[in-house]
Amino acid sequence: MPNRELFMLTTNNEKLIKISVMGEIASPTIRSVYTVSATGQPHVLPSVGGITYNLRVGDLACGWEADHVEPGVSAENKENDSRSGVAANTAFNVLSCVGNEAIVVNGDGKGARGVVTGKHGGIEHVLIDFPSGILDKLVLGDKILVKAFGTGLKLVDFPEIKVFNMDPALLAAWDPQPKENKLLVPVTHVVPAAVMGSGLGANQVNSGDYDIQMFDKAVVDQYKLETLRLGDLVAIVDADHSFGRIYRQGAVSVGVVIHSNCVTAGHGPGVTTLMTSPDGKIVPLINREANVASLLKLRADI
Repeated sequence: MPNRELFMLTTNNEKLIKISVMGEIASPTIRSVYTVSATGQPHVLPSVGGITYNLRVGDLACGWEADHVEPGVSAENKENDSRSGVAANTAFNVLSCVGNEAIVVNGDGKGARGVVTGKHGGIEHVLIDFPSGILDKLVLGDKILVKAFGTGLKLVDFPEIKVFNMDPALLAAWDPQPKENKLLVPVTHVVPAAVMGSGLGANQVNSGDYDIQMFDKAVVDQYKLETLRLGDLVAIVDADHSFGRIYRQGAVSVGVVIHSNCVTAGHGPGVTTLMTSPDGKIVPLINREANVASLLKLRADI
């Protein structure tokens, strides 16, 4: 990110709880052998789950022979709390935040550290990036502890802007800048709400994602969506995520691209919400370096 006048947003960081949550590396799943595309063509493609060795945050989200592929490691908690009837995986997904530290607790990779990079709805996976050398030491079923921190984060000087799913360390690295009564937020792309698909209408954004449809070539070309990378921070205009995902003119929501493009109708690169303003207090500022891999220095090769 280019150097700017130093400014540290005031947050309620000191009031946040840091708590352990746990998942295990989930096996890849295929619900149907054939995935039918939006043009009616059948495909057999890799999809969600597993350890993805050659796709990490910082890589392009499009152009792969894939559908919903998750970069790095996909994790879930398979335990259920019989006393309350609430799945532990819900807590794993809601409390984990982008930028959180993740630690492998067993197996050949024990002690290795990674970073949470997103949360994928529907399958309810937490996505975690590890260095390539660590990926080779991991196996399906290895347990990963996440030091969950960030739920409840607030911007004290911008109460109209809601924050979700974000470790304060990511916010500090991202460094949005105030201008009068608005916040200038670095993003790689601006995306119109009109092309947002699967996940629209969810009644909360504390977990999961929703997808950028890539089926209209004119829109893809106009907004340069073919250059989207995993980990990109993107602004969705006319989208309010304050209490779920709705269309609202003048609203702006910002999130992180978390999984690959898709061939199925209504789907595309997924976005996990990080910020939202129902009345346009967020002003997107195009910066091609606004990517989680760059901000958190997850890769030396980009």
